[in-house]
Amino acid sequence: MTRRVALAVLTATTFFLGVDTAVAGGIGTNGAQSDETSGDSSGRVLDSRVTFKVEGRTPSKGSGTITSASVDWEPPACWYEPYWKAKDFKTYTEANWSMYESVGGDPAGIADDKARYKGGHPYKNFNVDKNDEGMWWVAATNPKMKDDPAANDCKRKPFWVDNGDNPDVPQAIDTETLAGLAHQRTVVPPTKVSLAPNGKSTVNAPTWVWLDKGTFKPVSVTASLPGTGLWATTTAKPVSLHIDPGTEDAESLPASGECVINDDGSIGEPYARGKAELTPPCGVRYLRSSGDGTYGLKATLTWEITWEGAGGTGGDLPDGTFATTTEVPVQEIQSVNR
Repeated sequence: MTRRVALAVLTATTFFLGVDTAVAGGIGTNGAQSDETSGDSSGRVLDSRVTFKVEGRTPSKGSGTITSASVDWEPPACWYEPYWKAKDFKTYTEANWSMYESVGGDPAGIADDKARYKGGHPYKNFNVDKNDEGMWWVAATNPKMKDDPAANDCKRKPFWVDNGDNPDVPQAIDTETLAGLAHQRTVVPPTKVSLAPNGKSTVNAPTWVWLDKGTFKPVSVTASLPGTGLWATTTAKPVSLHIDPGTEDAESLPASGECVINDDGSIGEPYARGKAELTPPCGVRYLRSSGDGTYGLKATLTWEITWEGAGGTGGDLPDGTFATTTEVPVQEIQSVNR
């Protein structure tokens, strides 16, 4: 093979695997060229193998991610995760070394990698004698944050972790991190409420607001690392609806604006003939006409969020909310349909 052809093969292989192997420490790192926790960031880390599975309502137009003002957790841009079985890591790494040798020698630093992973300083023959007893952990990027500068912060070279052990390494992925990543991808349906009267509301007459039974169901997202036993499932369950009339010239019904979910999963009560003079369990009473415009009635659904993960881990996450706005025209006419 000529030097030019060999270089082309090496470049294509490097691009396909998604990792910069042209620098020392490039095997699943971001190009660190000195010790385990420092170096420049000219390389690329591997794409994370974390997968996500959604159960519940299929996202539709108007769907979105839930938010919470009390959440102080931010998803990491990179982390360390179990990636290679010992024999696979050996095959992959030695293939790259072979390609370097075919184009005229090893770059600076590869000799240190050979000593580290093969020569017994500290690993011998890539730990292939422990192939089923652990995995090689490598730096990986958050798929949603590849362009974030912090994606280059994980500079540690691949390291071995026995099955069942939790590595004492900053940013090593765990079930709690997986739960946070699942939460980040939890998409809930739009909070599209039913209103009566359906059209124009009337000053001083109650506007009924409700959500039918079964409109909103729990949504679960499971984040897992295939072949590692690491997983976490985040579940969002609707628990209440808050109504904001969109103007100070209105009264929320109830006064708090909080409409709880009924035992059957519905919220509020559907309007029916004969209820015009009654006070709805969930609604609003407008006190002034909107003129030629409308009032933006904001309906915010609160979702209670919990998670469970491998090894009996789990807990509660702060409640999340998702809101939609319905434009409501309000007229002065006092007649209503009974």
